[in-house]
Amino acid sequence: MLVILDNTVLTNFARIGRADLVFALWPGAVCTVLPVSAEYQVAAAQGSLSPGAWHALPILALSDAELQLANELTPAQLGAGERACLAAAILRQGLFASDDFAARRSAAQHNVALTGTLGILVACVQRGLSSQAEANSLLTQMIAAGYRSPIARLDE
Repeated sequence: MLVILDNTVLTNFARIGRADLVFALWPGAVCTVLPVSAEYQVAAAQGSLSPGAWHALPILALSDAELQLANELTPAQLGAGERACLAAAILRQGLFASDDFAARRSAAQHNVALTGTLGILVACVQRGLSSQAEANSLLTQMIAAGYRSPIARLDE
């Protein structure tokens, strides 16, 4: 199953220098789409994100059907990156990783499997890639870097 990352997740893990956890969690399955990559690169060019944090992240080439679906998805509520990720997740039956509320709501309406930053941290603990204490520390670092987490600790 493909795991399609949105910019919110890319940003949170890049800000703490731990993209490696995402790759370790889903070896060979993690990817993003061109609009998300472009959005990330703009922030990297402005100096707010590491340009090399996701250098190994594959970028999906969207099919014509995915491009068409992306254009049909609630454009007023979703950006180009969210729409492209969601279209790919719908048509490829992938896991969509995003923290964006509107994107997650749209994914749920389309019966797309979902995760986000918190779900990834929890999965890392469950699979032994991180201890609970380390995951809580990573979450604290993300929050300090600007992540608007609904919780302060994973064990809440």
